[in-house]
Amino acid sequence: MRSLDDFAAQKLDALERASLRRKLAETARLDGLWVVRNGRRLLSFCCNDYLNLSHHPAIKEAAIAALSRYGVGAGASRLVTGNHPLYAELERRLARIKGTEAACVFGSGYLANAGIIPALIGPRDLIVIDELSHACLWAGAQLSRATVVTYRHGDVAHAQDLLEQQRQRHEHALLVTDRVFSMDGDLAPLPELAALAEPLDTWLMVDDAHGLGVVGGGSGFAHGGRLDIPLQMGTLSKAIGAYGGYLCASSAVIDLICNRARSLIYSTGLPPAMVAAAIAALDLIARDPAYAALPLAKARAFTQHLGLAPAASPIVPVVVGEADAALQASALLEAEGFLVTAIRPPTVPAGTARLRFTFTAAHPDHDIERLADVVRRRILLG
Repeated sequence: MRSLDDFAAQKLDALERASLRRKLAETARLDGLWVVRNGRRLLSFCCNDYLNLSHHPAIKEAAIAALSRYGVGAGASRLVTGNHPLYAELERRLARIKGTEAACVFGSGYLANAGIIPALIGPRDLIVIDELSHACLWAGAQLSRATVVTYRHGDVAHAQDLLEQQRQRHEHALLVTDRVFSMDGDLAPLPELAALAEPLDTWLMVDDAHGLGVVGGGSGFAHGGRLDIPLQMGTLSKAIGAYGGYLCASSAVIDLICNRARSLIYSTGLPPAMVAAAIAALDLIARDPAYAALPLAKARAFTQHLGLAPAASPIVPVVVGEADAALQASALLEAEGFLVTAIRPPTVPAGTARLRFTFTAAHPDHDIERLADVVRRRILLG
């Protein structure tokens, strides 16, 4: 219809004028580090494949073996075609890593959060969520139709005030946060949040998408010991190098999720090759914790070269301000042989467009030093 095309064109023109229009750029990943874009070979510093496992020979071999034995697709929902034996093995390993009774694997991290929260929380309930939580946590919160209130980023006192003011007016309450915040790279104050939640009969849910495998010895926790976190969600698509999402929780909660999470019930299961790859990746991380520690060490080398505060995770943002400035900075780095994507609103707040650098175990130290030198001379001082 003409009116639909006109509507789309007007929206796109507005995005273009604000330097906010996004375009898919054809990019071939050659391995865990190098890509080809626009005919040029670039060293990527914008991928979440923190341990370069998406191209690890052992991980690929596990996926190929599963593909040959079990085929390409799952065929239907796990509740229709049956639970593939590989799922049970993966879920046992995830539960063991997170110290829970059980786990449930979803088709993606977004599907997990869009399904978990509405399965547990409803219109009579309360959600208190960190303002910088990932978009899929917000999607799940909105789908729940609960009362949703936002606390200032990382501000435990503000979260406590909100809970104390509103908890008694709601049947159930959920406190929601990322573990590692994907656009800032900082860590949530989990010990304090856990201590806050229990006395107020509030369930704490943590999205550990960017922590598993690279923070806290591979478990995703950077504190001295395990915390009582009843809902531990994450993904298999970042440090694990495969695809999918998961929830680790008690057996009763996982059983309920399998019965009520619409994004699990009404989605086709993961391809068997992805499940097998994730199992192999978890094995590798468990065998070599020193390797799993490398992405954080590389990020800290970068922040040290730039004179920034030490990185808390493999994610380091450099905020440049306006969207067009971020695009120009990204183009400058591409000309120098680096792929670093500009992150613009609405992914980040207006006026905080940035370059988001992500570091992997295999990034060469000399290239990190060269990247830091270019950023310092051409972007921070330019």
